[in-house]
Amino acid sequence: MELNSLSQPNFTRLAKMLWLKSKASLSNIMRGSGLFKVETIPENTGDTREYSEIDLNEYASNKSEGDQAERASVQQGYRKTMTAVRRAEDIGITVEMRKRNKSPKVIARLTNLGKLIDNRLDLDLTHRITFGFTTSFTDMDGAIIDTTTGDTKCLFYSAHLLVGADGCGSSETYRNALANNPRLSKGALEGIERLVTEETYNYHGELMAEMPFDVLWTGSDPNTVNTAQEYLKSTADPDGSHSGTFNGYASKYRHLIIPRLATDKSGAPDTDKRYYWGIAATSHSTAYLGIWEETFLLTPDELGKDSTEDWNYGARGSYGIVIVSGSFIKASKGDGSA
Repeated sequence: MELNSLSQPNFTRLAKMLWLKSKASLSNIMRGSGLFKVETIPENTGDTREYSEIDLNEYASNKSEGDQAERASVQQGYRKTMTAVRRAEDIGITVEMRKRNKSPKVIARLTNLGKLIDNRLDLDLTHRITFGFTTSFTDMDGAIIDTTTGDTKCLFYSAHLLVGADGCGSSETYRNALANNPRLSKGALEGIERLVTEETYNYHGELMAEMPFDVLWTGSDPNTVNTAQEYLKSTADPDGSHSGTFNGYASKYRHLIIPRLATDKSGAPDTDKRYYWGIAATSHSTAYLGIWEETFLLTPDELGKDSTEDWNYGARGSYGIVIVSGSFIKASKGDGSA
């Protein structure tokens, strides 16, 4: 886009105008959420990365006197390939706009393009959760985004396969989508925790009894947020009728609010996803964000100049996203659907 006196006449109008401070955008919440493991990809090492899981058996074997110790069983899980995508945005400012504009600070704010790349990254990361009940979606640029895990199922599914990438291992399945998709409540939270205790396996079909689920995540729906806060932070009056009551959730989870969770492919509100919520074990996450290029700004000197005398600014960044397995995260749509 070119910022000129015709496309934005208020910038150069004669009447006095007070410009309000530009709206601050959201910080990159998802990158720092712990749901995704962030890796820096060195230059000149290709535009793809392959990720896979490897599990040891959970229990040691007996060793009789003089016998050789049993060898631990190593099982490779599914593989998933991450591919880099490059994001970019430019803005041009004409010489007329630069010399006639009455509010130079407005121009300075408009050249702050870096946040557009970071905002897109946050949306892309969020939409891996938002569209986690489907195997793909079409993003705002018309690209088809694969949201499957290594077993070709969608992220949140009722029967993920445990068969390893080489066709061996357990034929067990596990569930990480809560049945009947209830709204967040005490009973629903206990129901999703039951998925942890009964539906969290390694690739040997053994229960992962010590996977610490430490995050309760929700969108920004006020009722859902307040419900989560009540469960995580409520206390009883020592002199009240419930004195001595212990809140079992007080230090169990960190509440992660994902502002862009209930959005469509373009980042507009989508009320169908208003009540999405779930829990996650960040230390066992198999969701990866690979950074090929951190966000950077290109100046008019770097983008070049021509006879138009425009000042061109640009922002660039490159990254990839992949989720190998859904074992570390559980979810409910919160809409009561079967």
